[in-house]
Amino acid sequence: MPRFFVEPEAVSEEFITVTESDYNHIRNVLRMRVGNSLTVCDGEGTDYVCEVDAFDAGTCRLRILSRANSAVELPLAITLYQGLPKKDKMELIVQKAVELGAVRIVPVLCKRTVVKIEDKKREERKTERFNAISESAAKQSGRGIVPEVAAPMPFTQAMKNACATCKTVLLPYENALGMKATKEAFAEAIATGSVAVFIGPEGGFEREEVALAEQSGARIISLGRRILRTETAGLTVLSALMLASEEASEGEIE
Repeated sequence: MPRFFVEPEAVSEEFITVTESDYNHIRNVLRMRVGNSLTVCDGEGTDYVCEVDAFDAGTCRLRILSRANSAVELPLAITLYQGLPKKDKMELIVQKAVELGAVRIVPVLCKRTVVKIEDKKREERKTERFNAISESAAKQSGRGIVPEVAAPMPFTQAMKNACATCKTVLLPYENALGMKATKEAFAEAIATGSVAVFIGPEGGFEREEVALAEQSGARIISLGRRILRTETAGLTVLSALMLASEEASEGEIE
């Protein structure tokens, strides 16, 4: 069933109003007609099963048939703090991080970040594009929310932000302890319900950044003996956390 996101203000007790690009997609791309069914999400975790009620001057009115809390969100709120990579790697990272359940993605400017932010307007356009990719990935994967992609921030600010908003902070580093400590850190993150994951850019973190993370209360973890690319490392952590949190959640249900 086709899936769309709308702002909460577009939802009333009986109807949902769809406009602009989604209106065009419903009417001209999918060629839906009155009575056809589709799913709409308000981006805050509520799904609505609807049917097309009417088309009128660039507006599509949908009648709400039923509503329910989204059942696809992870029991663990994961924020990915990604060291800003070169070229278009960030687009891939955003897409896959959304598919794997991240609730927020923050590009981070580290000491070894190669990308330089010199044109503010250009960076704003990039952030808009990242958020469009997030919405598209959320639709494709059936998410109940559209994860925000924040504007890039310096490492020190990102670490303060993470410690203030997440109960557990993890930073993979090549000189960290073994996998037993990593499994313990994952279990702690799942128990607390929220986690921030820091991934370095090409070249990794400077030792001073790792030291700051430790002083801030972050847990430094290992991802094994291999050196992973920046676009691989974050997705590795998110995949492991997704599976572990889903397993823990199923155990609670049983």
